[in-house]
Amino acid sequence: MLEIEVKVPAADLSAARARLLELGAVVLQERHLEENTLYDLRGGDLTRRREALRLRTRGKRAELTFKGAPHRSRRFKIRREFETEVRKPKQAMKILAALGFVPVFAYSKHRSVLKVDRVRVCLDETAAGNYLEFEGERSRITALLRKLKIPARMMTKKTYVELLKKA
Repeated sequence: MLEIEVKVPAADLSAARARLLELGAVVLQERHLEENTLYDLRGGDLTRRREALRLRTRGKRAELTFKGAPHRSRRFKIRREFETEVRKPKQAMKILAALGFVPVFAYSKHRSVLKVDRVRVCLDETAAGNYLEFEGERSRITALLRKLKIPARMMTKKTYVELLKKA
């Protein structure tokens, strides 16, 4: 699958949520805590190739995600992404370790997930600040940003790892 996304800093997530609901957004997931751990081989092969392997847990649920190197794009982060549900996160960690993967970065965030006009919008509370993350087709994301009166200059392609390391 091809993931197309962009983030926008958000001063007031409550106001953003209210505006999205006015636009007809549907709540897919209420606010919850996510724990994210990025893995790499000891030599840093994935990092060098600008790829990522992430295990994300939400309570007893988890997903394992591989993200390919970003495609060239001025405004959007575009990457191949493969994701699967993991029923036993602790066992997945053991498998990753047995394959030579080590945890290289961990972070947590609170997230709410909404969907409007076929765009998935995440309201994220992180140690680097609050962000709206938009995922979907470029044209639909751009149209939604216009409806929300968010200027294009506010968009960032940075990952949470980059934002957190900078903070």
